[in-house]
Amino acid sequence: MEKGVIPDTLLLEERAAHAINAIIGMADHDFGHIPFFAADLMAEPAKMTHGDWDYGSSHGRMVDALVLARHMSGSTEGKETEEKYRSNLLSFFKEDGLSYRQLNPVHRWETNANLIDQRAVILALTSWYMESGDLKVKEHADRHVAALKRIAIKERDIWYYPASEYKESGWPSANAAQLRLAPDPASFSGRLIMPLLKYHEVTGNKDAFELCEFFTALIMERSGVFNEDGSFNTSLAYRSGHFHTRIGTLDAIARFGVYTGNAAMIAWVKKSYDWALTIGTSFGWTPGDMHEQAYEHETCSLVDLISTGITLAQSGYVEYWGVVERFIRNHLAESQLLDLGWVKQSDDRSKDVHARATYYKVAERTRGSFAGYSAPNDFVCDVIEGRGHTNDLQLCCLGSGTRGLFMGWSNTVTEKNGTVSVNFLLNRGSKWLDVHSYLPHEGKLVLKVHQDISRLRVRIPEWAGFTKIRYRRDRPGSVVEGHGKEPSRWVNRCFLQLDEAFTGETITITFPLSFRTTVETAVGQQFITEWRGDDVIHITPQGKNKPLYSTRSVFDTAPMREGSLRIPEKDFIW
Repeated sequence: MEKGVIPDTLLLEERAAHAINAIIGMADHDFGHIPFFAADLMAEPAKMTHGDWDYGSSHGRMVDALVLARHMSGSTEGKETEEKYRSNLLSFFKEDGLSYRQLNPVHRWETNANLIDQRAVILALTSWYMESGDLKVKEHADRHVAALKRIAIKERDIWYYPASEYKESGWPSANAAQLRLAPDPASFSGRLIMPLLKYHEVTGNKDAFELCEFFTALIMERSGVFNEDGSFNTSLAYRSGHFHTRIGTLDAIARFGVYTGNAAMIAWVKKSYDWALTIGTSFGWTPGDMHEQAYEHETCSLVDLISTGITLAQSGYVEYWGVVERFIRNHLAESQLLDLGWVKQSDDRSKDVHARATYYKVAERTRGSFAGYSAPNDFVCDVIEGRGHTNDLQLCCLGSGTRGLFMGWSNTVTEKNGTVSVNFLLNRGSKWLDVHSYLPHEGKLVLKVHQDISRLRVRIPEWAGFTKIRYRRDRPGSVVEGHGKEPSRWVNRCFLQLDEAFTGETITITFPLSFRTTVETAVGQQFITEWRGDDVIHITPQGKNKPLYSTRSVFDTAPMREGSLRIPEKDFIW
């Protein structure tokens, strides 16, 4: 596409290209391209380390993230490493159809099929098959789903897994199954629903749907993971109310409710989602759990919030479009590591420990990754409470963060039954139209229409009101102007109805920006937050190690850049 000029504002496809740098860079070329899992950026020099998540979990997340990031960005960087990730992922399967953690020359754990890993595995196989149509991948996925069904303990109305790991010889204890221990069903069963449901949608696999059905019943009817008021059960057996696995389960059940037409299920999810929003901040920070990890926010949890909010918004709760846009613009964007001037790295491998750690060019290799544990105002979580400083990066958060970029990008412009909706006011190219966003500098959106649209609508932020909204429609041979006070201009509470749009038309929408200050509370700590529209432009107190929201520049007129917005050849919907 011929390059023109676009606003120099948040561009998610560009962020996806940065993520690919980290996904490829974290591979350990001296250890079979197994990716490092964690990084300590505060160490001098910074280091990356391996761990027990290196296998099905890490490879699954990296394969999935690469499929999504390449679709967004068009980048082909690191294809050789990607092929290693894919072949490694398939090599972890045993004859029983499950993915197994491997023996490590340093960490002498037993091989096992960890149930958390299996979720990342079927996620990757689903994206891989959607992208390629490779029947070999489908064969592995079908065997994997059959194995997940086979090992589930089945009762009249629920299925569950009685332990966190399965071994080739079976479950560690038959008595555990008889006692219905079902450790943390959200971690081991609830989050599996999302990729299983997508795999069923793509292939029609009946085992996948059956697993979704019985796991959903387990979570909602019998597990006790969620309390009656929607709050998270904070008991130790439920991982102290671990946010990533709780919200990931809500995301899964919301999707299943939409797929099965179960409005009560969606309302059940909304109740817990609304509670979760009260525990975090309005810009997207959440606790890690309700106890020891409370001060440590995982990017994984934020992306679960984004995905669940999108499903609820699509289900008619349109207020969540604005909630999710704030999350994307703020803590998701800030959680991506692009400035590494503060990280001290080594340019040699003299301190490396084979299969355990590397100190080699860690800053360069991790550029584009996402925060493993962050504070509301700092990329690094180094507080005196909780567990103190642990990991600054985790590979699971890199995979999730990339998926969060994709969820925002793919839902910015959507079409259903002839109606094209602009849901997020973010830069985005599509076959219908391009969205040029001037936010947060100006309250301005420019739409360049590529093909005739029978019905076009654009979400307007709730803080913009309606009395001062203006639009101008430049068509070949005519100009039409209007404003938000016109009757019959609003649908679904927050969407400006623009009726038909025509090929070659340019639509400019303007509205006043909101300047406000909020006091955000995170685990008993307060942060004074300054907003310009939906963007946080400053937080007090400021972070100490790698402050967040401290370098954002805003201008009265949006800066511009040369470039064009990517329009993929085919749609890819997750």
